[in-house]
Formats: sequence, C-alpha cells, structure tokens
Amino acid sequence: MYAQDKVAQDLAMQVTEIAPGRARLRMTVADTMVNGHGIAHGGYLFLLADSAFAYACNTHDAVTVAASADVVFVASARGGDVLEATAVERARYGRSGIYDVTVRRVPDGAVIAEFRGGSRSRDQRVLDGDAS
Repeated sequence: MYAQDKVAQDLAMQVTEIAPGRARLRMTVADTMVNGHGIAHGGYLFLLADSAFAYACNTHDAVTVAASADVVFVASARGGDVLEATAVERARYGRSGIYDVTVRRVPDGAVIAEFRGGSRSRDQRVLDGDAS
C-alpha cells in the first residue's frame, strides 16, 4: 500500500508498525505545515491520523476505505515536532469497522489528537470504476 501512497511519501511519513488491525506511522512537522498561529495546521494532524487508520483497516486483505472520521485536537504541535499516530481496531462487523487513533509527540508522549474512524470494506471493482 505504501508504494502507491503518494501522500504518505510526499509528507515523509514512515510506517513503523503493521499488524492485524493495527498500524503506527511517524511524521515530522515541516515548516510548510505550520499555520499563521505558528502551530501545526489541524489538517496535517488529521491527515497523519487518517493515514494510520487507513493502514490499520487495510490489514485484513480487503480493500477498505473511510466511511466516517472525527478528530479532537488536544494540544498543539510545532514545526520540527515528530508525531506518531497509533491506530487500533476496536470492532469489525460485516464489512464495517471502528478504529481509534492517538497522535502523540515523540519523545515526550504528549497527546496531540484523538481520532475515531469508521471503515467500510469495498469491492475492488467499485474502486477501479469497473463494477457492472
């Protein structure tokens, strides 16, 4: 999945752990990710959490996409901060799942954001635009 994930590659995200229903990604907050208040733009924090969610929910050999997502920003991050997003599967039922992601600053472990995502496994033909 990472080989085709241009977003993760462009933002220099590192996949540091993958296991069934789990994923851990790291990203350094670049100066270009900082908003007018001098803190990391929430969109980049959401993107890191969403990426960890995507990797975790795609560990079950089925193409899976987000059906919903919600984030709570707990603390600020700044340029140069290394952030780690840990995604954990909470439930899978039918083609759906629920995943929690915690974004922490490394190395002090401060919680930066909490994210919850709902997933839906899809038919590969639908994603390729070939469902008939």
